[in-house]
Amino acid sequence: IKNISPAECVTLQNKYARIVDIRNLDEHAREKIPGAQCIPMDKISTDHFSNDDVVIFHCQSGNRTRMAEKTIKNLGLKEAYILEGGIIAWKKANQKTEVNDKAPLPIMRQVQIIVGFMVLLGIVLAYTVSPYFNILGYFGETC
Repeated sequence: IKNISPAECVTLQNKYARIVDIRNLDEHAREKIPGAQCIPMDKISTDHFSNDDVVIFHCQSGNRTRMAEKTIKNLGLKEAYILEGGIIAWKKANQKTEVNDKAPLPIMRQVQIIVGFMVLLGIVLAYTVSPYFNILGYFGETC
């Protein structure tokens, strides 16, 4: 599997390649490369591809795609590529993405927001009401 740059990806996509996003559905719904199809990493199988497909795989930063490299090799594709640096590199190369601001935030981001709020609330309550509220900060550290 060859790593390719965003510019090479655009060239291949315009000619004959298909782009597959292996991120989760909620990440794909929030922001995606135009024309990319979402098949999450844990759902990739030969059912989605034929042997003569030319496919470019991408994720957010390239890490998940590298982790899925063995699975991708086992698909038996004619040609398989990995977009080096994922959608982050795509945007740095000034390529357009489709953004849906109304899509829900990824679950991990939601958890981070809630934990941050708990820590902040604990600090404010500990300062204004009672030092025992510092315990809320400890819950935030364990998450």
